[in-house]
Amino acid sequence: MSEELDDLYQQVIMDHSKSPRNFGKIEGFTHHAEGYNPLCGDHFGVDLILKDGVVVDVKFNGAGCAISTSSASLMTEAVRGRPTAEAEALFERMHALVTDRPDPGGPDLGKLEAFAGVRNFPMRVKCATLAWHAFHAALNGAAEPVSTE
Repeated sequence: MSEELDDLYQQVIMDHSKSPRNFGKIEGFTHHAEGYNPLCGDHFGVDLILKDGVVVDVKFNGAGCAISTSSASLMTEAVRGRPTAEAEALFERMHALVTDRPDPGGPDLGKLEAFAGVRNFPMRVKCATLAWHAFHAALNGAAEPVSTE
């Protein structure tokens, strides 16, 4: 990755960390799940409104490091308005991106590409994927909090 592109990605992550989008709770959510990273204490709740198989609204709340907060913020922007199958495909692509697994293909990652460098820091992968795991759990009706452990 070029140094200029790396700098741009770092700016995207810092921007979403300092000013997270879609932070808060949704009154009348249809789906909800909690995610927790016991190693560092990051904890997020994800609220969804699903209608006719589409993520109509999504918000997150809680507290975490810069990587987990920015990932949650960018996730909400990426999945809002998508059919659930497409949102699940983004979950799989994001997980592949940060773990250096083969890309399963699917929707364009867009700004989520900012997290490509996380794969070089294995301890941070859990930070980048925490909100995504909570989102995935919410989509699938998980009753128990999910953990990155």
